[in-house]
Amino acid sequence: MAASSPSPCTPIQDYHHLREPAFYRSSLWCSNFKKTRLKRKFGGIQSAQASRFDVNSSFEEKINVIGETGSAGIEASNSVKDELFVRFFRESWPYFLAHRGSTFVVLISAEIIDSFHLEAILMDISLLHGLGIKFVLVPGTHVQIDRLLAESGSEPNYVGSYRITDPDSLCAAMNAAGNIRIMLEAKLSPGPSLSGIRRHGDNSRWYDGVSVASGNFVGAKRRGVVDGIDYGSTGQVKKIDVSRIRERLDQDCIVLLSNLGYSSSGEVLNCNTYEVATACALALGAEKLICIIDGPILDEYGKLMRFLTLQDADMLIRKRAKQSETAANYVKAVAQEDLACAVYDDSNDMALSPNGKAFTRAPNFQNGVGFDNGNGLWSSEQGFAIGGQERLSRLNGYLSELAAAAFVCRGGVQRVHLLDGTIGGFLLKELFQRDGVGTMVASDLYEGMRTAKATDLHGIKQLLLPLEESGILIKRTEEELLQALDSFIVVEREGHVIACSALFPFFEEKCGEVAAIAVSPDCRGQGQGDKLLDYIEKKAYSLGLQKLFLLTTRTADWFVRRGFSECSIESIPEERRKKINVSRRSKYYIKRLLPDRSGIRLDSAFA
Repeated sequence: MAASSPSPCTPIQDYHHLREPAFYRSSLWCSNFKKTRLKRKFGGIQSAQASRFDVNSSFEEKINVIGETGSAGIEASNSVKDELFVRFFRESWPYFLAHRGSTFVVLISAEIIDSFHLEAILMDISLLHGLGIKFVLVPGTHVQIDRLLAESGSEPNYVGSYRITDPDSLCAAMNAAGNIRIMLEAKLSPGPSLSGIRRHGDNSRWYDGVSVASGNFVGAKRRGVVDGIDYGSTGQVKKIDVSRIRERLDQDCIVLLSNLGYSSSGEVLNCNTYEVATACALALGAEKLICIIDGPILDEYGKLMRFLTLQDADMLIRKRAKQSETAANYVKAVAQEDLACAVYDDSNDMALSPNGKAFTRAPNFQNGVGFDNGNGLWSSEQGFAIGGQERLSRLNGYLSELAAAAFVCRGGVQRVHLLDGTIGGFLLKELFQRDGVGTMVASDLYEGMRTAKATDLHGIKQLLLPLEESGILIKRTEEELLQALDSFIVVEREGHVIACSALFPFFEEKCGEVAAIAVSPDCRGQGQGDKLLDYIEKKAYSLGLQKLFLLTTRTADWFVRRGFSECSIESIPEERRKKINVSRRSKYYIKRLLPDRSGIRLDSAFA
């Protein structure tokens, strides 16, 4: 394998030994401010490696950013540190608002549970919990179960994605789940360090650790005998107790789910960790499912796959269906979902993808009673199970995890993040930077967005007309709109144009004009304007443009909040200045485009 080029989703074999041991090694503050590390930038903030211990003293002793010695060098280094600190918080502000109150289901793979990376990961989860994010943690156990079996002289036995759970395996699964639960509760309990906060006064809340709640939240049934194979005490998820999980989350607890499920007859059953996590994310309607794995997801050229639309992920998995049992299971599960949707036949519960294909709705969860969409078709597969020899061997790289991500996206979870848990601080880097450090699969990015065509002309006119009559936009004749139609982007929903905008590039000056952003009154407040502007920025950057400008009379505040700043008319390309109606006394705004490393390809992000 080392001699051939890496296939999609296959990690480079010698990737991990290139990394330093990471225990908070990617903190913003550093004990060794090397120039080579300063060259790495993310989100406008320079990154340097750090020790979590005695940050201030080591920083002062070892940093000399301007070549001075003694107190002058220390003062200069403190100034740099303070500036970075302030910039970080200001640039993180939108992310604090976006994530606060959200529910994230986090699957921690058994490989990461068994590694020294776990403690730093749990510390970051505790930090994020303190910022108002609600967490449900689902730890993997197969590494620990296999080790316990080996110690007792037994061999693990897998068929497909499931373990055959004989009495020895069930005993090992119970021991592993119990040990992991106790370890996670212990490591999450301390809370943050109090060494530097006393100057702000005393507060009893400082001494509160993180509350962790666990229980019989997962109902299961025996997998039984399938194709003549008795799976013993292997279970399949039957229900998720949504109401009790939400009750614990609302009480400011981190909820911990194990892979053990409980049957209606009082049995303990060994369930698939990924099935538990995906079922929980769907049942809770979580904003994100985060899968922490032990390596990056790479393309055929060995580069990180930063972003995949649901359609891209679906296509990639289907291409592997003949060589991967997991991919084949995904195709089968998706076909069953599509059948369920066809039988249900309720357009309000079906989401149209940009290519017009109807994706399934998420199954209904009757207050945690179970998976029931009213027609009985969700009688077996509740989540998506991955595992067994295919995953253990990594013959298909991380295709199994990608299949689980696509399955959950189809069910209604908008974002799934597949993150390399061996990267220091990866959760903070993924959640508080524009481009992140992992692979994101998204179901709703640019949904319904496309380049305008002649049949959209009437819909565009209907959107622009009220704004033209009120004087917010300049009036355009039908002929002018038709000539500019190729520059317009529209958002379509159920056959109607609900939003539009235009990008007019000026290639010689490497800039472009944003014009005619309009959203239907019925759809305002849903983020359609932001979606259009985000797309236009990505399109402009892909065209080699470095700046965007616009003219406005009444909507300056909206654009200022999105990074535009007022400029003079001299900043506008001369060709455009000649056509400006100065009697309108428009204000001019400009924005410099940042490099786009999100991995989002415009040719696949929308049809």
